[in-house]
Amino acid sequence: MSTYASARPSPTPNARSDKDRTTDYNTTLFRRLTWEGTVPLEIRVDPKELPANSDRGLECYFVQAARVSYLPLIVPEIRRFLMDVVFDDVAAKGLKDEEWWFESEEGTLLKWHWPIGLIYDNHTISASVRSPSAPSTSMSTPMRLILHLAAPPSDKLFLSPTVDACKQAFMNQLKEADFIRWGNTRRMTGLRKVDQDGLWEGIREHSFDDFWRVASKLTPTAGPTRSTSPPPTGSSLSRPLSADPINPPDRDGAYSMRSVPVRIYLPDGPVLQELAPPSLDDGTPHTLSEFLSAHLALLFPAQPPPPPPSRLNPNPQAPPVPELAYALIQGVVSPPEAELAWLGACLAGADGWLNICIGISKG
Repeated sequence: MSTYASARPSPTPNARSDKDRTTDYNTTLFRRLTWEGTVPLEIRVDPKELPANSDRGLECYFVQAARVSYLPLIVPEIRRFLMDVVFDDVAAKGLKDEEWWFESEEGTLLKWHWPIGLIYDNHTISASVRSPSAPSTSMSTPMRLILHLAAPPSDKLFLSPTVDACKQAFMNQLKEADFIRWGNTRRMTGLRKVDQDGLWEGIREHSFDDFWRVASKLTPTAGPTRSTSPPPTGSSLSRPLSADPINPPDRDGAYSMRSVPVRIYLPDGPVLQELAPPSLDDGTPHTLSEFLSAHLALLFPAQPPPPPPSRLNPNPQAPPVPELAYALIQGVVSPPEAELAWLGACLAGADGWLNICIGISKG
């Protein structure tokens, strides 16, 4: 978020490197928190498709799945359970993993190429239309999935339900995000084949260090906002003019990107993809509130200006804005003042995309 500091003399080189290390630490901290995030899933085999002689009392499997993982990557774990506990050995021999596919309990076909965390959050915002309350932060309710063992609807999946197809889709998402950030894909295409494969292996093995050893070459650094940004109006945390020497902007920094790769997910609705520059025309950081007000004005109305001062009210306050909706990012209701550049550097998915799920608030 925005960094506020007291005026101070120019720091020594050691002090500046300490600040850089602090920034790197904070970025890595939030990236690791995102990486280690999990969601609860309850997976039940469609009873009409259970092989003969299966144990029908144990066809339900619970798993705490990594947010950054994908459904094809948890199929082997589910299969081991089903083979050991549920399926009859003879009848199960004809089952093929590549023909397995999932639906939600409500009958919504689940997309294999979406991260599991995004599937869960999209389910959460869809449920917000039916439930009057925002998502609870104290406990998570398992998302119930129906596992089908045959006849995947290829015309609706748009993707073969295999690990290789999921890997290809993941790599394509990385390339698209790379182009949106920098205007080219040189960072992605410049990686050696072993490094490109290492990105996917980091996902498969759920290895934060292995993944980010390569991904750090693609994603921006999340340094503090530029000192030319004006202080927030009327804030007690007004940012004084910096005494630091003027340095050229970090060309790999989050505020030097052309645009943050952003997608907006509406409840049971379309997916919107809009340009999201990290800074506004006046040089101030582009916030989540400003972005959503520009593209979803009915759900996120802009803050109206305060009325003119009067003798009875010399310091008028702006009228409150109704909270009609909320933004869910990586399972967290995000504050409206969060800066898009910071969110894109720290809370984007492993595929490089900042996925914003819009839930509906009902009073």
